[in-house]
Amino acid sequence: MLSTIEKMKIIEDKFKKKDLPDFNVGDTVKMKVKVAEADKVRLHPFEGTVISKNSRGIRSTFTVRKVSFGEGVERIFPLYSPVIESLKVVSSGVVHRSKLYYLRDRGGKSARLKKQQTYQSMPASPAVPAAESSSVTAPVSSEQGVQ
Repeated sequence: MLSTIEKMKIIEDKFKKKDLPDFNVGDTVKMKVKVAEADKVRLHPFEGTVISKNSRGIRSTFTVRKVSFGEGVERIFPLYSPVIESLKVVSSGVVHRSKLYYLRDRGGKSARLKKQQTYQSMPASPAVPAAESSSVTAPVSSEQGVQ
């Protein structure tokens, strides 16, 4: 016999989207939102900074803030809403808080967040074309490992 909580989890798993990227508070996201106009539905782009995230299973929401024509705009989106067509993380921000409501009171340069640096690993040795690598061999000495 399944408990009520287990039944709810089974039902919620049916409605969860599997293709959502991992994002956190402070990340800049670009999304396409479905907007109904008269008799047709069009996709409206919305790009901004995630200022809060509430994790409540299927009822999870996140708030995105952007400044449009000098006016701050915030929208709260359900994470698993069919209104969201696509969601892409543009950049990751470095933050030390779970809610960034202080950005509401700031403008200009003070409203910016530090961006997370991503480093690409460099190969240990320069790449040698296959034709050259087969002809170049280093001599192996039997006394190298012996002391």
